[in-house]
Amino acid sequence: MSKKVLIVSASPRKGGNSDVLCDQFLKGALEAGHQAEKVFLGRHQINYCTGCGVCNQTHCCVQKDDMAGLLEKMITADVIVLATPVYFYSMDGQLKTFIDRTVPRYTEISNKDFYFILAAADTNQKNLARTVEALRGFTEDCLNGAREKGIIYGTGAWQKGEIKDTPAFQEAYLAGKNC
Repeated sequence: MSKKVLIVSASPRKGGNSDVLCDQFLKGALEAGHQAEKVFLGRHQINYCTGCGVCNQTHCCVQKDDMAGLLEKMITADVIVLATPVYFYSMDGQLKTFIDRTVPRYTEISNKDFYFILAAADTNQKNLARTVEALRGFTEDCLNGAREKGIIYGTGAWQKGEIKDTPAFQEAYLAGKNC
């Protein structure tokens, strides 16, 4: 059964390690016959949430940027991949801003399968637990019916492209193929 897959790449570097893992996931998903799309957040204008609260009543953000369209993609997807480089043991600012801006319609992001892709120079997967917990705080605690399907730990990759020499490279492809 074909699924609609949305891959959110929060890497600030096109072709950075977490972005490369997104490409692998995309490749696997497309080969499996899924309708898949990768969104590179760095190419979109997404402003910070101002906490104005207007969206609590209107379910629409007052800011006019690219987030409304991206939020619609999340709502219509069956599978969502959230990918980030890990900076100081947490997700990067692009992904956090993106998550914060789901507030107007986050209750509509329901019954989705989620994958997390993390890339870090650190070689100890256990040191990424705080990042995973922050992502789970969004998916498990805020979204109705979210199902965590897998985590790809791209550890031990500092320089751009080093991720290709790690097990995560193949893991990302297989996760996409089997999502």
